[in-house]
Amino acid sequence: MKKSILSLALALLAAVATAQGPQVRTACGVVEGTCESGIKVFKGIPFAAPPTGPLRWKAPQPAARWQGVRKATEFGPNPMQQPIYGDMNFGTKKMSEDCLYLNIWTPAKSMDEKLPVLIYFNGGGLMAGSGSEPRYAGMSMARKGIVAVTANYREGIFGFFAHPDLSKETAYKGSGNYGFMDQAAAIQWLRDNIAAFGGDPDRITIAGESAGSMSVSALMASPVSRNLFCRAIGSSGSVIAFGKIATLKEAEKAGKEKMKQMGCKSLEELRALSADELMERAAVRSRPAYNIDGYFFTEQPEQTFAGGRQARVPLLVGGNSEEAQPSFILQGKPATVANATEAARAVFGSNAEKVVQLYGISTDADVSGEPGMKLASDMFIGFGTWKWAHMHTMSSGQPVYRYVYCHPRPAMRISGKVAGLAGGVKDKDDGDDKAPEAKGAVHSADIEYAMSTLPTNRVFDWQPEDFLMSDIFSGYYANFIKTGNPNGLGLPDWTPANGQEAVPVLRLDVNTTMTTDRQTEERYKLIDTMMWGTKK
Repeated sequence: MKKSILSLALALLAAVATAQGPQVRTACGVVEGTCESGIKVFKGIPFAAPPTGPLRWKAPQPAARWQGVRKATEFGPNPMQQPIYGDMNFGTKKMSEDCLYLNIWTPAKSMDEKLPVLIYFNGGGLMAGSGSEPRYAGMSMARKGIVAVTANYREGIFGFFAHPDLSKETAYKGSGNYGFMDQAAAIQWLRDNIAAFGGDPDRITIAGESAGSMSVSALMASPVSRNLFCRAIGSSGSVIAFGKIATLKEAEKAGKEKMKQMGCKSLEELRALSADELMERAAVRSRPAYNIDGYFFTEQPEQTFAGGRQARVPLLVGGNSEEAQPSFILQGKPATVANATEAARAVFGSNAEKVVQLYGISTDADVSGEPGMKLASDMFIGFGTWKWAHMHTMSSGQPVYRYVYCHPRPAMRISGKVAGLAGGVKDKDDGDDKAPEAKGAVHSADIEYAMSTLPTNRVFDWQPEDFLMSDIFSGYYANFIKTGNPNGLGLPDWTPANGQEAVPVLRLDVNTTMTTDRQTEERYKLIDTMMWGTKK
């Protein structure tokens, strides 16, 4: 009988041991993840303290230590946000102000391999998104020999709110930019802990799309973060575009007006609101402002890049061939030259007529055609992406690999959906007009291809050529993350920009080729001169 009991006990212990996932000791304690076909996955690891209560609108603070083993098998809550974009699906339904968690996919066997590291920051206009979104998942990158990471950061009113009373609370007498600080804190956490997961803290690449790309450019410019990584990837977005970002005084003034709009008279009242109530009152549905707070940003990012004070690292950067349709700038008005000029005037002022002519817009048909699409794309995000790439090329002394992504997504495989905002999809209403068929790549269409996560998106009817395109794009990504050079076996040669007049640009499509688009480059330089006084 004793032998039977002993055998049963040993069997139970063996079962427990078998069920145990991979464990790693971090600076705060031991985490236990899961093993998925050879890739070790750790989800929901806190990289900072919950930014709640008195820590609302404070720089991220160190995470608390814990005793025992912390399960890291589920994503942490998504940041607080409203449902703005139709292309966002999340790995968790939870949403909370307590959102500063990151996720790791590592292929390391012995955990001392010193593999290259990628941390990807989500898009969403700094208003929405999450590291739990399947399109950013690191499984495929891990299979390419990379430790892949996603991290949340505070969005909207929670991440970007400045106020004079908040500035009084800080040693640097500034406020705002908390979402960017969260990203910097996540990178610092990797510097301190990623070696235990098999990663090399000296080989961290930061990447992002749209607002995530804007974040990468911001992290390159900030003295808080620019020494924390060795390579950068940006897709469709930059904090340098058509003009200067807000000063602290401007951001504080906007914050005072926002507080009044939300019906509160003090920070105490604002901090007493629940996260849900604050989110509803703030109703942030346009990109929140960041500012020269004296800490994260100490000068205009344009000044930083002009002076070569940014992170001097190799940069892979580009955008999509159809970032926006003319309707984006026309805002419901008819597609006429007069309306396009009026829309351009909001950005270009007295130069609006010249800019419209630069795009070859002379008839109403041009407005609704390719010239109008190019103008809308550049006003939305295209010019800012070019400006960042151009400035880094001229001042960093580092290779800059520029691309334009051209491959259109296939038709949707589900009925009742239509194209939505910023490359997303939405439920079709009876009154919806048929969206023009995209001839190229719309905003955000590149994410699943670059991250090799096409199967996570069930909206589109992926074809063999889509998987071929993904192999090419993700291959470039992986090579760049590993070496700082995207070139490799089986891929078309990619020539970096080096300041020459005919700038080489890779056109990413099933038939990927190098090009030199002098006309587009000259147009951007003329607009640059108009907006910044920059010489050609």
